[in-house]
Amino acid sequence: MVKNFKLIIEYDGGAYHGWQRQKNERTIQADIEQALGAMTGQAPKLIGSGRTDAGVHALGQAAHFRCDTDLTADVFLRGLNSLLSDDIVIHSCRRVDDGFHARYDAKSKLYQYRILNRDRPKAVGRQYVWFIRQALDCRVMRACLAHLIGRHDFKTFQGSGSPRSSTIRTIMRADLSESEQGALVIDLEADGFLKYMVRSIVGTVVEAGRGKITPLEFKSILASGDRSRAGATAPAKGLFLVAVTY
Repeated sequence: MVKNFKLIIEYDGGAYHGWQRQKNERTIQADIEQALGAMTGQAPKLIGSGRTDAGVHALGQAAHFRCDTDLTADVFLRGLNSLLSDDIVIHSCRRVDDGFHARYDAKSKLYQYRILNRDRPKAVGRQYVWFIRQALDCRVMRACLAHLIGRHDFKTFQGSGSPRSSTIRTIMRADLSESEQGALVIDLEADGFLKYMVRSIVGTVVEAGRGKITPLEFKSILASGDRSRAGATAPAKGLFLVAVTY
């Protein structure tokens, strides 16, 4: 009997060439599919809520696979976690309606970008933050983020060589929190994201935090549709896919 299963996945993307299966490259999708194949003797295709780029991490990536099997969700949960490397953990596996689709049914995704803003780096956990020594103006950065709320054309923040039929997205959350230890966290939640969109936004917001552009200039950059006016793409290591809402 063909069953449809939904997975919630955490992974450290540092050693992987992104989510999507690629020839001669290690990817999250390929590793999980290999484990599913070992368990079922078949070749189930794993469909994620979306792709994450090389070096990007996830705390709550969602995916589904269909398989003709008598195995239960609990068996898949235990089996996958025993077969996968320590970089990947399946937090949940449950059977869902046949019509469920991890990508097309997603209502929103929450990404988090982590920055360490202080005069010295860190040894433990350095692979999960963008270290910036120069003091950033969080007030200015928040003012920039406020311009992202709502429905906009985000062509400015789309990576080159990755055209989409539509670059219009709706952002419903754009926050910046900070701690006394220099940890800055940017949360962005939207109904969808373009390739490199979060990292391009963060890179541009950081330019504002450095005093190189004003919030009004940031608003103008967003409206321009011109990628060359935006800041550099922030490093992948600070980005996490936190959750997918259905």
